[in-house]
Amino acid sequence: MELKRRSLLAAIGAGTAAAALSACGTGTSAGGSADGPAEGEITLLTPIYEGADGKTLLEKEILGGFRKKYPDVKVNVDYTTYDQLNEKITTGLAGGLLPDVLMMGVGWIPPFAAKKAIAELPEKFATAHDYEKRVLEPSRYDGKLYALPVVLDTRIVVYRKDHFAEAGIKKTPENWAELRAVAKQLTKNGRFGFDPFSIHLRQCWETFLFANGGQLFSADGKKVLFTDARGVEALQFFKDLIKDGSADYAKKTDLGAPTNVQTGKASMMMTSSALWKQVGEQNPELLKDDKLGAFVLANRKPAMLQGGTLVTQSATSKHPAAARALVEYLATPESILGAAKQRGSVPGLKDLSDSSYVKENKFVDLSLQSMGDACSEGGTAAWMEIREKIKPTLEPAIVGNQSAKDAIAELGRLAEAAIGRM
Repeated sequence: MELKRRSLLAAIGAGTAAAALSACGTGTSAGGSADGPAEGEITLLTPIYEGADGKTLLEKEILGGFRKKYPDVKVNVDYTTYDQLNEKITTGLAGGLLPDVLMMGVGWIPPFAAKKAIAELPEKFATAHDYEKRVLEPSRYDGKLYALPVVLDTRIVVYRKDHFAEAGIKKTPENWAELRAVAKQLTKNGRFGFDPFSIHLRQCWETFLFANGGQLFSADGKKVLFTDARGVEALQFFKDLIKDGSADYAKKTDLGAPTNVQTGKASMMMTSSALWKQVGEQNPELLKDDKLGAFVLANRKPAMLQGGTLVTQSATSKHPAAARALVEYLATPESILGAAKQRGSVPGLKDLSDSSYVKENKFVDLSLQSMGDACSEGGTAAWMEIREKIKPTLEPAIVGNQSAKDAIAELGRLAEAAIGRM
């Protein structure tokens, strides 16, 4: 499976997929104008709305409202996971058969917009609702709008208030020196002070890179910037935590399982804003007793990684007006709020900042208040290839003897090669 996916990526990088798209036409010209009547049968590819509850939300509530507004459009839903999403899209791209509407991750728009796989959206969509300023940045490529945000998933630090109180710690760390010292102080009796590793290593390192004042790529996406001291220091910090004994890469928890902070095995952890919903289902007493707090990671600057799910339109849809109508509908406040509640995610609209959902979910509320510190991954048309290399390239520096400097340098060489092939 991995070999097949790599072959597809290589084919796309060499222009095979672009040729396939050329045969079908690009933009909205393949199926007519997106300004025509919204009608026809279209397909939505989505990695969210998981499980029975998610399916009911999407097909009964959200698409039920869409059908009332656009009775001449039939929507077929193709459910997948984020682990399989890239392969599914690249397979369709190589064959010239993409779903009409696609949901993608933050960072994914430049690679697929560069290949003319997705269609530009009207700029008026960007002002249709009161978006947080940073939210729309990942939806653009070359200054043009290609997607709309549905839900956001931020990366923050969650901590045990009771552990802090027992240790006499009265404030959260404001920089890495304080974070390391607090983590050491909280590490005792089989409990480690900080768990940065239970989120994906790529996302964890990126958050630390941004908090250290670093960047992944230049504004045009053609130059690697993370190979400077800021990127090396971010990776070295993980090694220092492990050396102190206050973090343990082997003790990270699996997605969906009770986290180390929930079980009390760690006092602090990097996690998703969606943890509030998980705790409410698995350990509601922690919320009832106000034992969990959260803060934004900071060193040279505060930084909160902003991930999430965006919705976009295929450039080769045979029913572009219907596809565009669905993109617009999935990004309405009502649709966004429903998806956010179901996943415990952050709605990226100021319109929803005073909703009861946001006010009751303290991690989501903190995330919305901290959008000025939000940073997104990606930023280059080569991102889909580079993102897959980050974890396996950096991991040997954490679990083995490779230096942080050598691991970052190797990742830089791989990234430069990927960019050079675009």
